[in-house]
Amino acid sequence: MIDDFLAEAQARGFIFQCTDSDGLRAAMQREKIAGYIGFDCTADSLHVGSMVQIMLLRLLQKHGHTPVAVLGGGTTRIGDPSFREEARQLLSDAQITTNMAGIRANIERFLRFGTGADKAILVNNADWLDRLSYIELLREVGVHFSVNRMLSFDSVRSRLEREQGLTFLEFNYSILQAYDFRELSRRHGVTLQMGGSDQWGNIVQGIDLLRRTDAKQGFGLTAPLITTASGAKMGKSAAGAVWLAAEKLPPFEYWQFWRNTEDADVGRFLRLFTDLPLDEIARLEQLGGAEINEAKKILATEATALCHGADAAAKAAETARQTFEQGLTAGSLPSITIAQSELASGIPAFALLVRAGLASSNGEARRLIQGGGAQVNNRVIGAETDAISLDHLIDGVIKLSKGKKNHILVKAE
Repeated sequence: MIDDFLAEAQARGFIFQCTDSDGLRAAMQREKIAGYIGFDCTADSLHVGSMVQIMLLRLLQKHGHTPVAVLGGGTTRIGDPSFREEARQLLSDAQITTNMAGIRANIERFLRFGTGADKAILVNNADWLDRLSYIELLREVGVHFSVNRMLSFDSVRSRLEREQGLTFLEFNYSILQAYDFRELSRRHGVTLQMGGSDQWGNIVQGIDLLRRTDAKQGFGLTAPLITTASGAKMGKSAAGAVWLAAEKLPPFEYWQFWRNTEDADVGRFLRLFTDLPLDEIARLEQLGGAEINEAKKILATEATALCHGADAAAKAAETARQTFEQGLTAGSLPSITIAQSELASGIPAFALLVRAGLASSNGEARRLIQGGGAQVNNRVIGAETDAISLDHLIDGVIKLSKGKKNHILVKAE
């Protein structure tokens, strides 16, 4: 049923604010609607910090509505200042084009494009923003924006209170995002804009512009910004960003990221980042003790299957089982223990190889890594100074290898 979207979105934890939930529910009951989320092209891949938005579009499509993914080929040239401490680095057109291709590939893994009444739509806002005349924009759109109101938004005030301030270039971002909403309404009948909670001010501006210039009603819905139970920001790990592109982060390491979810986050992350039924998730989050690890493996496998396919997810799960569970059960691998506090900040790979006894000196360890002969969790270590940290733990251990026959398990205490 297409009118179940809001109920399931609420039950899964996707809704933070909605401009008019009763009106949006009524609109969804009357007919199929189109809703959009924008993705600026600041890197050549999205990371898991964007997964809430992607899964929200996926849920919209599940309930028979039309998800619209907007690539910010135009807005990326300015950069969204919302809640950022400083201005984004301006990218060249060539960089934006490259990044756009990578993000398109990310999104296409999660949504159904092609044919069908509920097919997803993917557009580039440069198609209309690049053709704008500045004077025309000021006269037609700028006249509807109150500077006083724009200055009242938290996202703007937080930048004005910092030493760097807010550039006039960035100040225009909200106007262009509002213009996007109106253009998408005219081109594709879009009536709903969604995004993270930091986009609330921009979304409200778009709804207001649509009402003032086209006499149409629009709706806005924001999702909460997700942090882990310990307060860490989603999308980042001690080892760096958790990318969605396999070229930037292998599927096994993506699987491992989800496997290392904190116990308190398992149920929440299953609801947000998998398609598992809610009653099955309720069962899994009740597991305690060692059984919670089985729920984490299900989370890791389901999340990896969505991003990289079922075969890659199954392979990652089996690699983890063979590497860690069989090795530990057989007691065949020697181990060393490292303080958890030390691993939290990361240990250079060459130094850890020496401490594990896989190299007799820093020089030997460096040469081993340079020659491709050292591995962590069955993945070749790329650089001598790569940090080995808590993010590499699987079932409480890290597997270090020298060649094919010499292995050490690093345990955290």
